[in-house]
Amino acid sequence: MSAFVDFQGVWLAYNDELLAQGHFAVEDISLQMKQGEFVAIVGPSGCGKSTFMKLATGLRMPSKGSIAIAGQPVTGPLKISGMAFQAPSLLPWRTTLDNVLLPLEIVEPFRSNFKSKRKEYEAKALQLLDSVGLAGYGQKYPWQLSGGMQQRASICRALVHEPQLLLLDEPFGALDAFTREELWCTLRDLQATARFNVILVTHDLRESVFLADTVYVMSRSPGRFVARRPIDLPRPRDLEVTYTPEFTDIVHELRGHIGAQRRTPAAVAT
Repeated sequence: MSAFVDFQGVWLAYNDELLAQGHFAVEDISLQMKQGEFVAIVGPSGCGKSTFMKLATGLRMPSKGSIAIAGQPVTGPLKISGMAFQAPSLLPWRTTLDNVLLPLEIVEPFRSNFKSKRKEYEAKALQLLDSVGLAGYGQKYPWQLSGGMQQRASICRALVHEPQLLLLDEPFGALDAFTREELWCTLRDLQATARFNVILVTHDLRESVFLADTVYVMSRSPGRFVARRPIDLPRPRDLEVTYTPEFTDIVHELRGHIGAQRRTPAAVAT
């Protein structure tokens, strides 16, 4: 079976001048994701994790190499993806429900049917809010929600149009440890139910091991993958697994890969 996400030897320079000088933000990136897989990408600051996300969403085209998602070459911004970032970026003048509905107002084929199917779409959005513990908060405004609640709403907004690929860029990085772990479990449950693909960029190694099927480690800039670590911990995972020796050993192994990048003057792929 062909990969759902397929990066083949991808290099990216941000402009023609940098390309001519051979200065790349990421180089020789190859990654294949199966349908329904959860992948996490970790690495030191400035290694190119966010650049990878721009490539995966079609916001940037590679200088060299190819990207295919769902069997189609990526030639522009993807319509089958949803995104959530570290800042929830909810529109302050819209209620929580109206924020979640936003993709259905702007993404086809939902946009054309938005007025006629608004009640159906609202019911769908409210069901999503309920599934992440925000039942009854649909008419609240973002400033009336805690940071964790805002991030839950942001994830609902990213999922309301039923994307096949969810892209998460440090989505829990600004939250306290307890709220962060709650949202790990929320994301775990949503993905287990709907089986959409996830690419998570994170600095949190525990987060990557708890959530992902496979973790990739990126080198310092120019970013390339220096390690691929399948996470063979059984699912479903609960937070108790994070205290086991098996879990801790994987976290230490990943930390060793990242530490090696910080110690060496230049990244060398393995």
